[in-house]
Order: sequence, then C-alpha cells, then structure tokens
Amino acid sequence: PPGLENVCWNKGVDKAWKELSNILSGIFCASLNFIDSTNTVTPTASFKPLGLANGTDHHLLRYAVLPREVVCTENLTPWKKLLPCGSKAGLAVLLKAERLFHSSYHSQAVHIRPICRDASCLAVSWELRQTLTVVFDTFSSGQGKKDWSLFKMFSRTLTDACPLASQSKVYVDISPKNKEKELLEVTPPPTSVHEAIVQGDKRTYAVYDLLSPSLFNTSRSLNVQLKWKRPQDTELPTPILHAQRYVSGYGLQTGEISTLIYNTHPYRAFPVILLETVPWYLRLYVHTLTIITKGKENKPSYIHYQPAQDRRRPHLLEMLIQLPANSVTKITIQFERALLKWTEYTPDPNHGFYVSSSVLSALVPSVIAMKEVDVEQSPLFTSLFPSSDGSSYFVRLYTEPLLVNLPTPDFSMPYNVICLTCTVVAVCYGSFYNLLTRTFHVEEPSRGGLAKRLANIIRKFRGVPPL
Repeated sequence: PPGLENVCWNKGVDKAWKELSNILSGIFCASLNFIDSTNTVTPTASFKPLGLANGTDHHLLRYAVLPREVVCTENLTPWKKLLPCGSKAGLAVLLKAERLFHSSYHSQAVHIRPICRDASCLAVSWELRQTLTVVFDTFSSGQGKKDWSLFKMFSRTLTDACPLASQSKVYVDISPKNKEKELLEVTPPPTSVHEAIVQGDKRTYAVYDLLSPSLFNTSRSLNVQLKWKRPQDTELPTPILHAQRYVSGYGLQTGEISTLIYNTHPYRAFPVILLETVPWYLRLYVHTLTIITKGKENKPSYIHYQPAQDRRRPHLLEMLIQLPANSVTKITIQFERALLKWTEYTPDPNHGFYVSSSVLSALVPSVIAMKEVDVEQSPLFTSLFPSSDGSSYFVRLYTEPLLVNLPTPDFSMPYNVICLTCTVVAVCYGSFYNLLTRTFHVEEPSRGGLAKRLANIIRKFRGVPPL
C-alpha cells in the first residue's frame, strides 16, 4: 500500500501495540512513532491472523496506516541486514538502492507469524518473511523495446547463492499471450521450466536454481536476459478485480469520496470486503452512503461503522458487498471538512492532507480450473498466492490514497505582524531614545578681529555678502 502499514494481532495488544511501533521505528529508521489512537482502528472482518492463531477475536487486532511515510534508503539498509547473508550473497546483491528508488514502484514488507516446527506441531517457531516488490518500466527506458536483463535493471548480476539458503531460485515469466510460443528468448538456458496456475491464469516460468553447480560453471556471474523475437503490443490484461478511488466536490467545506470496484469476470459473482479508514477531521455523513451496481441499489450483506471522535480516533467503515459478474460498483459518501487548531497543521499544509487507501479483500473465482501443485516443487506460489481450493484464490487490493485540502490559515500573517511591529517599535523607540540621551550645546558666534571687520566693511560697499 502507499505509505506505511502496520498490522498486529496479539494478546495484550494495547500494551504491545505501542511497544511494537517504537521497536519497529528504531529497527527500520521509520516514523512509526507517529502511530497513535488518531490513526489506529480495530477491523472486524479484514486482516485475519496468519499462522497458528486459534482465536478470531477481532479485539486483539490493531491496524494503522501512515500514508505520507515514504520508503527511502535509510529503511532499506536495516531491512537488508535482516537477511541471513545481508547484501553480500544471493539475490540480495541486486538490491542496489540507487536502482531500486529509480524504479516505477517499490515496496518492502516484513511478516512475522508462528508456525509449526515439525509435522507433529509439538513445538512452535516464529517465521520471519521479507518481501520486496519492484516494477521497472523497461519499455520507456529501452526506447520502445521490452527487452530486459538483470544488469540493465539492477546494474549488477548474480554471482553465487547465499551459503545459508536451502533454496535460492529465480523465476522468469515466459508465458505466451497466444498459441505461438516462440515469441521470446531467455538466456542463458534455464535449469528447468515450471507451469502453474497463478491467480486464475496459467503461467509458464523459467527457473534458475542458484544452488545448482552447473549454473555457474561457464561463467562466474548470472545475467538473465529476455529478448522478444518480434514486436509486441503494450496492452496489459485487465485483472478480474480492481478498484479506483477519488475525491469530488468544490470548495473547502464539503466533498464526496467515491470508490469504483470492477468485477470483469464474465459469468461469476463474488463478495468483497471493503475497509475504509477516514481521519477524524473529515466528518462523514453516513446517511449519504450509496452503493450502486448497474444502475440499481446494492445493499451490503454486512456493515460495521465506528464513528470518529475528534482528536481521538478515525472513522472505520467495513462492508461486505456482492459484486455481480462483469459489473462496476460505485460507492459514494459525503463528508464535511473540520477546522483544525493552528498547531495541528502538518508542515507544508497547503500540500494537503492524506487519507489512507481503501482495502479490498476477496476470494476471486478462477477462470481456469486449477490443478494440485506440489508444495515442494513450487514453494513460491503456494506462499505468495494461497488458495483454499482450485476454484478461487485470495486477493487483497489497495486503492490510491486521497489528497484532501482543508481550510488553511495564512501562516505568513504572524511573520508579517512581527516584522511590522518590530519596525514601528524600533523607529519610535530609537527616535525617543535619541531625544532623551542627546545633549545640546549653544555656541556663540565669534565677532572676529580687526582685519575681518575691515574686510566686511569693504565687501559691504562692493555689495558682496559679509564673511
């Protein structure tokens, strides 16, 4: 999601929540210390616990978002230090900050959950999983070509695997868009080719096993390259579930938040859970909430609303909405902007105030019938794309954050008043002090000697002014 997201599910969460935020803030050099009651909520239907969690009491859950917090180099460095080999070996050698932060999209995450240590589950261990997502626009940087390589994107190549890793693989998506399979070429030849159903679509992957001794026999480095044999169109397939969010209205008093949810599945309808978190200074008019699908009202199956309290907690709105097949659902709600104290404005208040993204959670039906995939053969897909059965897969989406302008006072006015007051005081006090401290002396003009008197008499007869 845009910004920073923190989710915690634990007993004694009220005490652990503050400690967790401070600890993570120190470890990752992030501003998690700004998480407080004004941006923390307790969802009832979203963000179920992961791992060995027997209870489902939503009162043990805390969720907070800082949409203005941006990931930067000081956050990436401690994140890489958590890896077993740091950034010295394995896939982590590609994580060059200069290249990552020049990409089109960058996101990093840390997930901690309890898992069974063995099959009998007599002992419990804690699993730390780190994920990094980077999107490069190779079409724009490649002068209209979609060819790419590891060195072109990261300015580095893979040299060896991490000695502590039990598995270290690189997956390259070589799925054809049509029946013609000879459209692209991958070099060097992959260790193996793997086929799987990922998010309702059949995909083909070229697999490079970094632990394979034969991979680094010919060269000391691995630079995976993909070249297209013929020009390809740049149109991307539309996902089954996607959403948009925006603010409408005019002026600085009222406005409207609109969310568009798209279901492009040709014949299947499915429910979706929508989570909205709105700051307290945007006062929602709940009676204006409307849900329209295909021109008709769409009543939610479940709705939970927690009103905000000024300077204490935000608005929380959760709904379970049924999305018909091949439809667009529009959700709108009106709000009123509150007046803040002048000390409550953030730096650069004219930039606006951010509203966190909406969160969509759904089991999306698959268009293609899935088949059983061996867990040992493809651990990447079973962990990143979990599926309860072959008919659906879980998806969590985040919409765009909103940027809302609030009534902002003229913060330059105090500066102008101070300058004017100081100038007037300086002029008045300076003149008054000068009159009080200056001493005046009267000097009598000297009459001069005999020579000067004679000269003045002569000048008088000549009509010249006296000396």
